[in-house]
Amino acid sequence: MLRIIFGETEDVYYGPSWFKYNYDTEWLKDDFVQKMIEDVDKSHYVDGEYIESDVLGPITPVNLSGGLMTLISIYKNPEMVFDATSCGGNCAKWLIEMGRKQDVTINLKYLMKFKDYEPFDIFIVNDGKEIHTNKEYVGAAIEYV
Repeated sequence: MLRIIFGETEDVYYGPSWFKYNYDTEWLKDDFVQKMIEDVDKSHYVDGEYIESDVLGPITPVNLSGGLMTLISIYKNPEMVFDATSCGGNCAKWLIEMGRKQDVTINLKYLMKFKDYEPFDIFIVNDGKEIHTNKEYVGAAIEYV
């Protein structure tokens, strides 16, 4: 399940910085990671550290967008809490999908839009409530962001 902590909190990692110094090239071989690369950054994993970007041409993993680096970090390290504030709206569906596959906890400091992915299962850590609709999500988030 996707778990969200809204607002300031301790022991949270900033995804892009953490990824740059800790990623494993093996992560890029994962089908789910490759789907995120294609959808979020319009790029394609080729081999090793070689990624082909439709916009930038050949790039390495550290040239991926901050949001995508954060998504990969969350997915490959579900026991850690990452600040997903660097993730834009194009990351929302992937956070929901991750939550369907495994328990992940993120920190958010803005109202990310999940309305296109209803019904969903999100647990708001701040108030201990499980929510399933955008109306419930906005009602919970507005108190903290």
